[in-house]
This record gives sequence, C-alpha cells and structure tokens, in this order.
Amino acid sequence: MSAHTFVEKVLARQAGRELSPGEIITVRPDRLLTHDNTADIARKFRKIGVRRVADPTMNVIVLDHVAPAANETYAANHRAIREFVAEQGIPAFYDVGAGICHQVLPEHGHAWPGAIIVGSDSHTPTYGAFGAFAAGIGRTEAAAVMATGSIWLRVPPSIKITIHGHLPPRVTPKDVILHIIGEIGADGATYQAVEFGGETVSAMSVAGRMVLANMAAEMGAKNAVIAPDEKTLAWLAPRLAAHDERSLAQLWAEVRPDDGASYARELHFDVSELPPQIAKPHTVDNVVPVTDVLGTKIDQALLGTCTNGRLEDLRIAAEILRGRHVHPGVRLLVLPASREVLLDALAEGLIRDLVAAGATLLNPGCGPCLGAHEGAMAPGEVTLSTANRNFKGRMGSQGAFIYLGSPATVAASALRGEISDPRAV
Repeated sequence: MSAHTFVEKVLARQAGRELSPGEIITVRPDRLLTHDNTADIARKFRKIGVRRVADPTMNVIVLDHVAPAANETYAANHRAIREFVAEQGIPAFYDVGAGICHQVLPEHGHAWPGAIIVGSDSHTPTYGAFGAFAAGIGRTEAAAVMATGSIWLRVPPSIKITIHGHLPPRVTPKDVILHIIGEIGADGATYQAVEFGGETVSAMSVAGRMVLANMAAEMGAKNAVIAPDEKTLAWLAPRLAAHDERSLAQLWAEVRPDDGASYARELHFDVSELPPQIAKPHTVDNVVPVTDVLGTKIDQALLGTCTNGRLEDLRIAAEILRGRHVHPGVRLLVLPASREVLLDALAEGLIRDLVAAGATLLNPGCGPCLGAHEGAMAPGEVTLSTANRNFKGRMGSQGAFIYLGSPATVAASALRGEISDPRAV
C-alpha cells in the first residue's frame, strides 16, 4: 500500500479505494455550510425540481454577513431563509447574533477530525484547524448538494508547509500566515491541499491554528489541515456529545498523512526572528514588515472577523489599550467572532477595557469586513484590519485603502493614529 497525504486518505474513505491527485470522485459531505446566501441557494435548489433537501441534518445555516439586516432588502432575504429553514426542518440554524459562521460551526460541534465539510464561503478551509477536510464551493454547487446530498471533487495535490522557531513577543499566527502568503503569492497554492506542521504550529493555540487554515484560502488553497493534538481534542470533546478525546484521536488516526507521502512541494519557514507583518493595499500578498510602513495615518481600525475575532485576539488588544485611549482621529471597531466569544470576553472584563479605551463594540458577525454595513469606508480613508482581504472595494469603497495586520498591530496603531510596531508600545 502506498503512502498518502491527508486529503488522499480522507477522500479515499468514501471512494473505497486508494486515490491519487487529479482523480475525480463523488463524496457525501458530513456538513454543508451556507449563510446569508442561503436564500439565493434555496431558489437554485427549487429550480432543480426536488421538494425536500436530501438530508436536513447535513445543513448548517448561519446568518452573519449582514446581521442584523441593514435595510429592507437584507431583511427580506433573512425572512426567506428563516422560512426555508422551517419548511425543510433544518435543525442547525443560527440566527442573527450567534456570530460568524466559521466560528459558530465548530463551536456547535459541526467539525471534527476526518469530517468532510463544504461551504458556500471561500473561508470554509478554516475547519482544517480541527483535522477536517473543508473546502469552499459555489452557490450552484451548494444547491446541488442540498438536492442530492453529494458533490464531485477533484483530488488536489498537496503542499507540506513546516514552520520552525519560537514566535517573538507580540508576533502572532496572523503575522506568520501573512509572511507565508507574501512569500508564495496569492496564487501559490491554487487548488492544492496544504498541510501545516512544525514546532511553531504545535505551540499555537486552537485559535491561532484557525488563523492559518482560514487564510490558506488567500493563497488559493482548496483546503488546509493541521494535525489535531491534545489541545484540539480538549477543545472539541465538550462540543461533540458522541465523542471523547480518545475517540476523536482515533478518527484522526484513520486519516492522518503517512510518513513518506508524496507532496507537490515541501516548504520550510523559520519565524524565530519574524517581525510583525503588514499586507499593503490592494492585494493580500503585498506583504512587508511593519517597519516599512510605520507612520502611515489610519482613519479606522478593525479588530475581529473570522480571522481574528477570538478571545485571545481581544486579550492582546486589551492588554495594549487598557488604561489608555485610542487616537482621536481613529474609529476602533471591535466585533467578537461569536456570542460565546463575546460572553467570555465580558466575563474577563476585556470588553470593558476596550470600550473604555474608545472602541465601538459591534455585535458578533461579519460586520464591516465585506463593506455592507457597520463601518463602511469613504473614498480616501485608510483602515488597518485584522481581516483576511484587502482588495479594492472590500470594505465598501473603491477609493479606500485597507492594510492587514495582527490584533496586536491593530491595537497599537489605533492608539497612535498611525501604523505602529506593537513591540514598541
């Protein structure tokens, strides 16, 4: 028997035979994620001519992109989704306020080692942080999955990325992944599976690993995966009633990559001396050390999104801002990734610290990330954001400028009114 990568093994379980990159197979996903785009997907589903979704328990629907609704059009869209959920008897529905789909789905037990998850959102690879195969698909494909319960996939070749070294103070997983994307390019992993590993990744929290998997989409990856360990299993076990840590470990053992597996590329990065990183407008791979852009004036700072809206992100920002006040020329927007994160942050006093420092607290959700509401930019304005994308128009204005950085860099820069090195604050 040949040695195989993670993606070859996880897909082979459904094919019932060994697989090689390039083969096309039909799989039955464990979960199908949709969000505010569910209304459009439901319309496509009905055009197929079937009346009932193939498996209501496969569907996970989260209202998060424009939540609460910003106008009548969005409100009607949300109503149509609620009606579809009731009509089809879909149990896993999370309405306005639950949070961002990529945080809500694993929090509520819909991701596990070896699971196959597809979602009508490009950042679906986030769930690879839990040992799942997770890939984004289009709306028409999502409608077909609703109708048939299956989808065809081409087995992607794999890239193995090993990250070495101990991260310096106030250098975070966000800096690591920005650096990697800057090195290999926004198309450097197009339709490839990425396996992240190395001692740096092992030392990361579950939240930090989610950052790597989330932003693998920004280098074109079909999916990304990080081997679950005791941290992952301890995080998952209370959320998966049918499993304890031992059974979850067994699920991973069935799909873990083999020693000697063949990879399209094997890349190594040493981050021992990595400085904080910034992605400059208007591409995510336009990455430089923060020292190259020090002093760039900002109008808005965004802390949150599916990339960096978790508890540890709010903690590091509160540590920097506690007892201080943001620059009078800066709007600091804070949106926790989920209701669970918000409650934990409230219990720790982090929200009090951030609001006292001048931040505006937004409800859990995508908020200003996509530019639809809650913090759209004006032409000529500059935002420093913890999000994952910075192309023109991303935050509501073709004439605005978006820089990407870590929560530490965003907090330090909000304090000073210009892009700043968090190590110096």
